[in-house]
Amino acid sequence: MNQQRLKAINQLVLASVLWSSAGVLIKSINLNTMALSSARAGIAVLVLFIYLRRRFTLTKYHLLGALTYAANSFLFVAANKLTTSANAILLQFTAPIWVALFAVWFLKERVRRSDWVSVAVVTIGMVLFFIGDLEVGHLFGNILAVISGIAMAGFVIVAKLDPDRDPAEYVLLGNLVNFLIGLPFLAGSAGGIDLNGGLLLLVLGIFQLGLPYILYTKAIPVVSSLEAILITILEPLLNPVWVAIVTGEKPGIWAVIGGLIVLSTVIIRGVYQAKNADRDSSAN
Repeated sequence: MNQQRLKAINQLVLASVLWSSAGVLIKSINLNTMALSSARAGIAVLVLFIYLRRRFTLTKYHLLGALTYAANSFLFVAANKLTTSANAILLQFTAPIWVALFAVWFLKERVRRSDWVSVAVVTIGMVLFFIGDLEVGHLFGNILAVISGIAMAGFVIVAKLDPDRDPAEYVLLGNLVNFLIGLPFLAGSAGGIDLNGGLLLLVLGIFQLGLPYILYTKAIPVVSSLEAILITILEPLLNPVWVAIVTGEKPGIWAVIGGLIVLSTVIIRGVYQAKNADRDSSAN
C-alpha cells in the first residue's frame, strides 16, 4: 500500500470518528435546536472558508446543494434533541437507499432488483425504530431523522449532477444558511452559554463538522469505493457508544434490531455495488 493511499485511509478513519461525536456533543450543550444549529454552522463556515480560500461562481447547483445540506444538518441536530442519538444517526444513514430511488428520476439510472430489495429491507428496519418509540417526542425525532436522510440523499444527487464542482462549496453555503436562519435564536441565547458550553461549541463546529468534511474531500478521490463504504460505517457504530458512555443513554431493543438491519443492508449493497464497479472497470 503506497503512502498516499495509507494517508487517505487514515484521513477517512479520522473523519468518521470525528463525525461520530455529534450525538454526545449536541446532547451536552444546553441550547435550543435553532441556536445550536446556528452556532455549529457558523463556526464550520469559518473553518471551510479558510480551507477553500477561493472565489467561486454561484450556480443553481450551489443553491440546491446548500439547501439540501442545510436541511440535512439542521434536521439531524433537531432529531438528536428529540430522540436517541442511535435513532438519529441510524435513520439518517438510510440516505444511500434514498439515493438509489432519486437516481431513477434525476440521474436516469436504472434501478436493479437488488436496489428494490434493499429499499424493502431498510423500510422494515425503519418501521422497527417506530415500533419501539411511540412516545410523541421520540416519534417526531425519528421522523425528522428519516427526513434528514432524505435531504442527505438530495445533497448527493446534486453533487452527482454537477461532478466538476467541489461539494465543499455546497457545504460552506449550507452552513451559512443555517447560521443566518438561526442567528436571532443564537443572539437570544448567547447569555446562557458558559465557558464549558462555549468550548463544546468550538469542538462541535471545528472538529465534528468543519474538519471532517475537509478530511473526507481529500480522502475520497484516493480510496476505493469499498474502503469508503466500510470505513465511514464507523460513524453510526461509534456515535451511540460515545453517548452511552457519557450520558448513559441507550437505544431500545427494537432500535438495535432496526439499526442492525439498516446498517447490514447498506453495507451489503455498497460492497455488492463496489465489486460490480471494479469488475466493470477491469472488463474495460
